[in-house]
Amino acid sequence: MTNEIKQRVVDANKRLKSEGLIISTWGNVSEYDKNSNLVAIKASGVPYDTMTTSDIVVTDLEGHIIDGSLQPSTDLLTHLMLYKHFKGIRGIVHTHSMYATIWGQAEKDIPILGTTHADYFRGDIPCTRQMTKAEIETEYEANTGRVIVERFKNIDPFQMRAVLVNKHAPFVWGSDAMDAVNNAIVLEYVAKMAWCNMTMDDGNLRKIDSDMIKKHYDRKYGDDAYYGQKKK
Repeated sequence: MTNEIKQRVVDANKRLKSEGLIISTWGNVSEYDKNSNLVAIKASGVPYDTMTTSDIVVTDLEGHIIDGSLQPSTDLLTHLMLYKHFKGIRGIVHTHSMYATIWGQAEKDIPILGTTHADYFRGDIPCTRQMTKAEIETEYEANTGRVIVERFKNIDPFQMRAVLVNKHAPFVWGSDAMDAVNNAIVLEYVAKMAWCNMTMDDGNLRKIDSDMIKKHYDRKYGDDAYYGQKKK
């Protein structure tokens, strides 16, 4: 695990606060290093303002602490479950950002209503089922990951990089810790827009059509994407 990755995890966690996605210590960011097969994650309950790399805990994919003197985030096992099942994702964010959490508390998917949503998420942003009493009382954090994986049985996690946990809050992922934060920012933005649209609904509110979804998503993430500048 490199110091560069630890510092990126610190910077990504701090950005949660600067972007208004969290209050108090209600959030965490991790990054998976494919070279070492280890995960760097924020320590539980540490303040963002004074966070340094010494507040980052490194674990293996089974949750054993490899480096760090603090306890890792209580959501560690959820992160690890996603890394193990969604092969290829490299960063995960968990927040309680207001509008995304509102949709999760309402047990509703966020409907895809426009191109802003389609630019990043290829479809409705899914909400998981309610967890059972046994799932809550035994291995709660790992089971949170399991119900997310279950919800994605027929969903590509690389075209839908976010989920709402029923009665809880969102988890979002990306190509590294900072990319995951960027996706969490977009999630909160589209969650707010969708909520505002629903308050205006007179019974005629329609989702964006599939051709427009495909166009907007593919021009940024498709095989022939042309958004932005070509890499030299």
